[in-house]
Formats: sequence, C-alpha cells, structure tokens
Amino acid sequence: MTELNNVSGHSQEEKVNKDNLSENKRSDQSMFIALPPDTPIDMPVQNLQANPNLYGRSKKIATQAPNVLLRRLFIFIVSISLTAYASYEMNLVFNSFGMTALGLMILVIFTILFFWIAFSFASSLGGFIEQLSKKGGLSLGIDPKEPLPALHKKTAVLMPTYNEDPHRVLAGLKAIYDSIQATDQGEHFDFFILSDTTNPDVWVEEEAAFLRFREQTKGHNHIFYRRRYKNTDRKAGNLAEWVRRFGGGYDHMLTLDADSLMEGDTIVRICFAMERHDGVGLIQTLPVIVNGTTLFARLQQFAGRVYGPTIAYGLAWWHGSESNYWGHNAVIRVKAFAEQAGMPHLPAVRKPFGGMIMSHDFVEAALMRRGRWAIHMVPALHGSYEESPPSLTDIAVRDRRWCQGNLQHAMIIPTKKLSWISRIHMLTGIGAYAMSPLWLLFLLVGIMVSLQALFVKPEYFTGTDRVLFPNWPQVDPVLAKYVFILTMLVLLAPKILAWIALLFNEDLRKGCGGATKALSSIFLETFIGGLIAPIAMLIQTTAVTSILLGYDSGWNAQRRDVGHIPFKDVVRDYWRHMAFGVIMGLGAWEVSTSLFFWMTPVLLGLLLAIPLVWVTSSQRFGVFCMKIGLLIIPEETARPDILRRDRIEKRRVMDMEVQDAFSTLLSNPKLIALHVALLPAERSKGDPINADYLVGMVKLKESDSQEQAMQALTSNEKSALLGSRKAIERFLNLPYFS
Repeated sequence: MTELNNVSGHSQEEKVNKDNLSENKRSDQSMFIALPPDTPIDMPVQNLQANPNLYGRSKKIATQAPNVLLRRLFIFIVSISLTAYASYEMNLVFNSFGMTALGLMILVIFTILFFWIAFSFASSLGGFIEQLSKKGGLSLGIDPKEPLPALHKKTAVLMPTYNEDPHRVLAGLKAIYDSIQATDQGEHFDFFILSDTTNPDVWVEEEAAFLRFREQTKGHNHIFYRRRYKNTDRKAGNLAEWVRRFGGGYDHMLTLDADSLMEGDTIVRICFAMERHDGVGLIQTLPVIVNGTTLFARLQQFAGRVYGPTIAYGLAWWHGSESNYWGHNAVIRVKAFAEQAGMPHLPAVRKPFGGMIMSHDFVEAALMRRGRWAIHMVPALHGSYEESPPSLTDIAVRDRRWCQGNLQHAMIIPTKKLSWISRIHMLTGIGAYAMSPLWLLFLLVGIMVSLQALFVKPEYFTGTDRVLFPNWPQVDPVLAKYVFILTMLVLLAPKILAWIALLFNEDLRKGCGGATKALSSIFLETFIGGLIAPIAMLIQTTAVTSILLGYDSGWNAQRRDVGHIPFKDVVRDYWRHMAFGVIMGLGAWEVSTSLFFWMTPVLLGLLLAIPLVWVTSSQRFGVFCMKIGLLIIPEETARPDILRRDRIEKRRVMDMEVQDAFSTLLSNPKLIALHVALLPAERSKGDPINADYLVGMVKLKESDSQEQAMQALTSNEKSALLGSRKAIERFLNLPYFS
C-alpha cells in the first residue's frame, strides 16, 4: 500500500485522492474483512455411472407419506385411461377404414400430446383434493398457526448475482435481512453476496452497495461479499465454491435468486423443520410471483397465484419425499448438498449437450435423493416470492437457456441408482419443450391429411371381392368435434379446479376480487394465454431446433426492470411468426374452409403476434386491468410485510445508477480500501498473461489524467486493471485533469 500514498498534483481532485488514501491508511482494517474465516468441507464430484456413497444411511425415508404409492398409482391410472380413450376416438376419426401412414403419424403425435395434458390434469386433481383438505406440506411439522419455534443451528443466506443491478438486488436482500431480524433470531443467520459479475462497473458498484448494506444494518459480523474472478460452471460453480470453502461452518443454506423475497417467519419455520428431521436434505417453497406491472407479468402472476397452488399441491401430494428443486427460495442441508450434489461435466457427445450441467437444480435434487436424502415441497407455507420477466421477449431469452438445460437432462436420465421419480422429473422437463415442436408437427400433419383427401383419388371399393357399401376414406367431422371438446376439457380442467378451490379459500377469493372477478380474470388469462400459446410454440420450436443443431445459449443477465419496448423492435422480433401464420392460414384456406376455421385459434395468435406482444409488454394495459379489478392477487390487496419492506428499500435506491467503476472508487475512500483488500495476489512469473491488462497498463502510462484514462480504457481492460493493486496505484497517481 506504500505506493498508494505517492500522490502528487495540485488540483482539488488530487487533494480528494490524497485524503482518500490517508483515510484508507487510518481506517480500521477489520471493517474491510468481507469474508469470515474459511471452514472448508469436502464436496466430491459425483460419478453418474457408479453407485453413490450412502454413508450408511437407511433406504427408508422417515418423512415419506405412507400411502404415496397409491397416490402415484392414481396419477398414472387416470392419465393412461384418459389417453387410451382419447386415442381410441382419434383413431376412429382418421383411421376408421384402415390405417394410413399419415393417420398413424397423427395418432402417435396426438397420443403423446394428450398424455401430457392428461398427466397434468391427474396431478391437478390430486392437488385439488389435497388443497381442500388443507393438509399439504404440514407433514414436516410446519404449521404457520403455531408460535414461532426457536432455532439452534446456523444457516447461510446465499444471494448469487451475475451482472445484476446491485442496488435492486441488495434492496431485496436487506428486506429479507430486516424480516429475519424481526423474528429475534437473526444471530442464527449469515448473509453472503456471491458475485460472478463480469461487468467492471457493476462489480465496483456491488462493493459500494455491500458497504452501505453493512453500515445501514451494523451487521459487519453477519454480512459478507465474495466475487469470483473465474466464473467456472456459472451459478452451480458459484454455489459449489461457497460450499467447499465455507460450508463446514453452517448446517443449512438458503438459496435465493436476484428477485427472491422470503418472510423471516417462513425462513425460521423451514429451518426449524430441517433441525427436526435429520433425513431431509431440501425443502422447497412455492414462490408467488409479485410486483408485475405489465400485462404479461400480471397474467403470469395471476396464473401462478390461482393455478399454482393446485399444481404445487398435486406435485407435493404424489412426489412425497422425492420432490423437485427450482434453484431458489429453498433451504438445503449443507451436508446433503456437499455429499451428493457435486456437479460433474457431461461427456462432450455433441455441443451443447456436453460440458457443464446448465439446469443444475433438477440434477442436484435428484442426486441428493439418490443419496437417500428426502426432498420436500411445502405449498401450504406462504411467504415466498419472486418476480416475472416483464414481457414475452424477456421470458423467451430465459427460456432458451432453460430449454438447453432441460434437453441436457437426457444425458442424466441413465444415471445409476437414480430414483424413478427423479427420472420422471427429467422427462417432464424435456417434455415441457418437446411438446412445442410436436404440436407444430401435429398441425402440419393435419394439413397434409386434408391435402391428401383433396388431391389423392380415393378408392371406394378395395380388393377383388364385391362389396355392397363403398369405403369412404374421410375424416369424421362430428367425431373430431367430440375429440376436440374432450381435449379442451382436460386441458382447461386444472383452471376450473383451481377456481373451485378458490371458492373455499376466503383470503384468496377476496384477494382476487371475489368469485366473479376471479372467474372473469381466468377467462381473460385463458383467452390471452391461448393467443400467446402458438407464438410460444414457435419460439420453443426454434430454440429446440437450434440446440439440436449445436448452438449454445450463452449466459446473459436477465432483464428484470420494466422498460418500454419500441414497436419497431417487436416488429423485428415477431414478423416471422406473423408471416408463418399468414402462410399457414392461406394453405389451410386453399385446402378447405372448414380446416381454416378449425385452425382459427392457432392462426389468430400468430397473425396478431406483433400487436399482441406489444400490448402485453405495456404497463399501461397492466395498470388498467388492476384498476378495474382484473388479474389482481391477494398480495396486492393486502401487501405482506416482506413486500412492504422491499418496496421501501427499492424506493430508497430507485435513483441510484451504476456509474463508471473508477469514478465510483474515487468518490469513496472506504470503498478503495475494501476493493484493494479483496483483490487476489498479483501475477507471478509463469502465470497466464492477460493481454487486456498489458494494453490497459500501457494506456494508463500514456494517459495524462484519470479522465483521459477512463475514456481510453475498454470494458475488458478496465476489468483487468481493477483486479490489480499496481494498476489502481498507477491510476490514483494520475491527476484528475491534464
């Protein structure tokens, strides 16, 4: 640090630099200890082809529901029975007078698609029953009506972040911190900001926000910050690095996302459940989507709030102790995670299926379950929240990454000793994206069947035997109508069940504006969702195709703030969807008017793609719906404490923006000391050479002032220089103006 004091010059700015450096020297260095002492724990990388190390644990899971096998049998019997009946009827529609190649193709595709919606219906039916019983999730002894229990063990609250707005992220984290402190059990929690940020301006702003967070809360011994200089394995690697370095000092870890919020009361109850049940490895909450202002986000949050519980209760009902993990808003036993969840790299069969596992959360839960740890979902416990992307465009960007991660799971399914329920989780994730291209193929084959009937000369009398009646090779329109009605009933049944469940839940019913307003909102969500569905079908089909062709999704920060999307950008992104709808519509019209009208629901969504995406991305239409009482949720009519805290914290930072990294450092002497204290050791002889660092140092040497240097440096060069004490010393020795 001696060179940091060699500052010369006479400008006011140089005086500020000198004062900053003097302050750094005088400051209590303990204030800038951003991390606790290391408490390492072993986290072996798992071998998917070998038996797991069970460490002597019993095969029996104490928290498993005793009748879970009957529940699972119910789900599959209902799903298979409905699919068999619908497929039989569909076969009569297309193949009543003999099987054809196209008839067989459309029957196979229809069977797969129908089983998908029948499976969802069966699960929702189980969830509906469980929801009305009001028992779901309470088997672990978590009862929100009981007094708050006292904790005895330590939990780390982990906030991974990657190029996110640090003011927004830490505002949410402070709301969680304050909510936990309000339970009087804050001493059992430490908070870690785990940065994988690559943007140098965001990086330094994170450090500044971390300092403010500590100063506001006086939580110097409980709030920590760590930035990785190599983003190995992305978020999975970020968490694994923390476990290997600090996991030995904690019993549990609460994983969050950048938009996560959780009530302190909820967190304490889940951590206590983990203390009571030694065999439980993970407890997943049901995050409610909140704070939506655009029409698209409000559609998402209403659907999640009304239909989500019925679906989640159903999953918890038949998954039992073999539930899933969604990557955030869940409490995990560190020992279980370290033992079983070390992510291997997949063999490089073909890009992008090889390499790191992208959708690691499903796999981590499956591996912990393979190691005989229980994985539970608790939909009955409220107080867990997240936010939705503000537009279809934003969700499509995220969905592309999820699509690649879920398709990767085809390589995980053969894992040795994996639970068959975990394999179903993987297949379900794959199916969520495979259904879109199958739906598109089903539509195209349907057009081909109609074309065949139009252009291929039928044989009314086949074979050599004389027959009295001709063989009419045509699609039965009446029976086709009944199959369509059955399909729609099974598809929409979960929404109907959710509305009925809402009638028995006074808080939910009133919070959604009453039974009639809630039903009107369901109709609106179903109508707009039906129009968006074919657009999403093409988006996901394109994503699946590009992944199968070997294109990687990359790793980009998600846009979370609402912002106006210019109409020209919507036209640029969605004119192809509209054009495809025009081509498909013209083709259907040329075949027959009945086929055209049959396909109208799909065609209408595609033809309206541009205005539909633009309207649903608008705050104006979202706010209008809220004003007339549509698409509202209880968290808006009676805002929970954590959401009030979050709103207050976000208002405090709403005018704060990410500034140039060097400017941010110059304005805060404590920040300089913290930043320098967190830097890694300087490069040694033989270490890899960073070209950006070398070029940046040359630019610093040739610059006559700090201002000139800031203008000359690229983002990569700035990032490289900010990672070096020598570079920072050289920059601070420059006068501000030339």
